[in-house]
Amino acid sequence: MLPYINKPFELLSGAVGASPDELKLIFSFLLSYPLAGLLKRVPDTRPDYKNLFIISGGIFYLVGLFSLWTGIRTLFISSAVTYGLAYYLRTSPYMPWIAFVFLMGHMAVNQLSRQFADTPSVVDITGAQMVMVMKLSAFAWNVFDGTLPEDQLSDHQKDRRIIKLPSFLDYAGYVLFFPSLHAGPAFDYNEYRGWIDCSMFDVPATVDPAKKPPTRKKRKIPRSGTPATWKMVSGLLWILAFLNLSSWYSPSVLFTDNFASYSFLRRIFVLHMVGFTARTKYYGVWFLAEGSCILAGLGYNGVDPSTGRVSWNRLQNIRPWGVETAQNSRGYLENWNMNTNKWLRYYIYLRVTPRNRKPGFRASMATFVTSAFWHGFYPGYYLAFVLASFVQTAAKHYRRNVRPFFLDPVSQKPLPNKKYYDFASWLATQTTFSFVVAPFIILDFKQSLQVWSRVNFYGIITTLVTLAFFASPAKVHLRKMLEKKSREAGGRLSRTTSSENLKEPVLGLSADPGKDIDEAIQELQVEVEKAKKELDKRSSQKKKAL
Repeated sequence: MLPYINKPFELLSGAVGASPDELKLIFSFLLSYPLAGLLKRVPDTRPDYKNLFIISGGIFYLVGLFSLWTGIRTLFISSAVTYGLAYYLRTSPYMPWIAFVFLMGHMAVNQLSRQFADTPSVVDITGAQMVMVMKLSAFAWNVFDGTLPEDQLSDHQKDRRIIKLPSFLDYAGYVLFFPSLHAGPAFDYNEYRGWIDCSMFDVPATVDPAKKPPTRKKRKIPRSGTPATWKMVSGLLWILAFLNLSSWYSPSVLFTDNFASYSFLRRIFVLHMVGFTARTKYYGVWFLAEGSCILAGLGYNGVDPSTGRVSWNRLQNIRPWGVETAQNSRGYLENWNMNTNKWLRYYIYLRVTPRNRKPGFRASMATFVTSAFWHGFYPGYYLAFVLASFVQTAAKHYRRNVRPFFLDPVSQKPLPNKKYYDFASWLATQTTFSFVVAPFIILDFKQSLQVWSRVNFYGIITTLVTLAFFASPAKVHLRKMLEKKSREAGGRLSRTTSSENLKEPVLGLSADPGKDIDEAIQELQVEVEKAKKELDKRSSQKKKAL
């Protein structure tokens, strides 16, 4: 750490109620903006200079600002082992899995150390390591994809595959990219390579030259100051909201005698506000990190050929409006930590599934376990994950069996009374997830159960009642009512297309845990039958031999 760099943060921490490390983290996000502005001005023809600038910035953040010397060692081990595996085992189908297991195990050691140290306000290397696990495990898969014929790859794999291993300088720049070092967003190596050699900014021939995005001087990177500033201002407003709300709605308020004396509805409101306050911190951090990436140019996501408008959402990680107004569980989760969702989908869920086969129980379970382990080992994470899976199933039942009553049977367009269903869905989603995420904030098992008990376990009770109701004859009765309504309108009942009908897990949470359990039992029965047949075959061969 640089001499005296901690002093101003120690003085400021008493005034704002945040720890020095938390303030330094915010400072690093803000410092990334002028640094990203300088990085953008490095000549496009000198990617080596860009890499050196990035590496210097990353090292400064780790040791100049936080004195994370062991953190440098940790990132070096993770990145060096991954590169070594990609170099020596490039064509092996086991290489990406070996890299993945190593990265997850290496991160688990540090996560357990942080958990036992119990110093949540101190910044350590685990946050950066979580980002690194996503980047490096994806890198291993992209390298392996580079050895396969194109007809065996999806469009996403073709776009991200690495034909030639990067130089050490390019690789180090990818690992230590300072705007997203501590909190993400994560991205694939080919995205980094396309940005640093400016091939990302090649405008398709279909775009009218008059509508090409404006650039400065001879640079290919379009102007990004306005969208970056908007992200920065939004991030600062979210951080300001967190600092103000946390004095009223910190997790500690849930354990006070006053909270226990409130009415039931007021307790639910306070629980919701505690969750919302916790989310504002993440909104602020992710907005600030994304904004500096946009300023550097890495957020570029193409240009609209008809309007010439540039899209800067390549690294978008959060949609606060989508989370806070979500009317179903999938909408809530899809708008949260979006890059982790992509990583789980492309590098776990679809990778576990054999080629030309549909994902099943194994893919869902592997994604769930990966997501849980990636977050850490606090019991609160697992309470939240397990309950959220069943909440998704309950929400799916309502969407399939109740929502159609508010749609025109023929055109499937909303009826005038659907606004009441939408409001009820929003209220149910928000209050239920306020209950679900409480352990994710509290972390401790006993304290999580204590908070749940103080709101009468309403999230568990409503979920179990819903699952029991739709497992009863009442579901059949509802379906008959819908069929009758459809016949009278001259149409026929059809399952509505919605995000709740998709089986693919979000953030590792199964869309239908009951169905996954049934599939697991079926797979086990098939394996048992195979084993029996094999044993019978061997015993008959032995008899013949005798």
